[in-house]
Amino acid sequence: MLSNLLAARLSARDVHYGWAVVGATFLTMLVVAGAVGAPGVFIVPLQKEFGWSAADISGALAVRFLLFGGIGPFAAAFMNRFGVRRMMLISLSIVIGGLLLSLGMTSLWQLMLLWGVVIGLGTGLTAMVLGATVATRWFSDRRGLVMGLLSASTATGQLAFLPLLASLTENNGWRAALLLVCGAILLAAAVVLLLMRDRPADLGLPPYGDTQVHPAPVQPHSLGALLLTPLTILREAAAVPTFWILFFSFYICGASTNGLVQTHFISLCGDYGLAAVGAASMLAMMGLFDFVGTLASGWLSDRFDNRWLLFWYYGLRGLSLLYLPFSDFSLYSLSIFAVFYGLDWVATVPPTVKLTAQRFGAEKANIVFGWIFAGHQLGAASAALGGGLSRTVWQSYMPAFIGAGLLCLVGAGLVLLINRGRTQALAAA
Repeated sequence: MLSNLLAARLSARDVHYGWAVVGATFLTMLVVAGAVGAPGVFIVPLQKEFGWSAADISGALAVRFLLFGGIGPFAAAFMNRFGVRRMMLISLSIVIGGLLLSLGMTSLWQLMLLWGVVIGLGTGLTAMVLGATVATRWFSDRRGLVMGLLSASTATGQLAFLPLLASLTENNGWRAALLLVCGAILLAAAVVLLLMRDRPADLGLPPYGDTQVHPAPVQPHSLGALLLTPLTILREAAAVPTFWILFFSFYICGASTNGLVQTHFISLCGDYGLAAVGAASMLAMMGLFDFVGTLASGWLSDRFDNRWLLFWYYGLRGLSLLYLPFSDFSLYSLSIFAVFYGLDWVATVPPTVKLTAQRFGAEKANIVFGWIFAGHQLGAASAALGGGLSRTVWQSYMPAFIGAGLLCLVGAGLVLLINRGRTQALAAA
């Protein structure tokens, strides 16, 4: 098998195979995020072709966000039971199936079914819990850095594809742009098939930074027990105040990123006379700075108090969102926003995963983080729907952006309530 051969060659060069797994995971999360972010380019073209309102389209995207996050804890349990590689391939297959079927849609209910339900379920089977699972299974050291790298792939995928998709949509229609996303997903599936393995023990390896090989824990055999596992872990986690602080802070994170800016930024710029390609280029700039910021966040989360990192991330994001409505939407002012906002688009993820693993342990971390990520997507769904309603009812996105900025300032104060002493004691134990 290629993975065994590559593992032997990397080991001879003193390189852990976990980095190859990170590469395959990075590519998968990148293209899945591209599929999640692509509809932001298509809102105006769909309005023109089918006559749907911004609120109608945003409703379908809100369903997608809800399922993208809601299935996360169960996706983590499925990964534990059936294997990460298998679930990645199933996820990619569902997403590409939904995208291809949507090429022929003509009714709003088809948009709701395909872009809301099917793509929401498909992307939710991997989502951010995939990165958390890989980071906690394959790495004992550098876990924060790996989570930062994989988190960066999500925002980069959501944003980096957008200028190309916007250009294709403008010149060839939204269906041509959708076919490009399908091609990228097929490439990712081939890489996963060749390189991905479930655990270091599959190759006789310890996790990076460890010296012992850890066999896979015994998993429940019945489907009922498997489906109950995330609910059982949720009941345990819900008794811990840290869980709810992380859940609500991540709700704010989702409301101020995916649901609002990713979904409505291009339409917002259109209201001020900026073409879709130009607005998408600003989002791509955010993706570039996010990649730098999230990698830096992963490095920082291995070295500093994660609560204070989250305080600064939410605070600066809130200030940047409050600045945007009062800018003149010139290239200069939007570039300033793109830099400062982009630097912490998903910089919140590595500290949140670290705090989750410290408080709940490595084996439960991916499922607990799945529930926390469900809060993120609940926030994203609220902002996606709220932004569309704001534009439809008040003819402006500004109330939604100001509300999101104020929420971020609330989140900055909220994360400082996490009990630092208890977290450190549990981490040491």
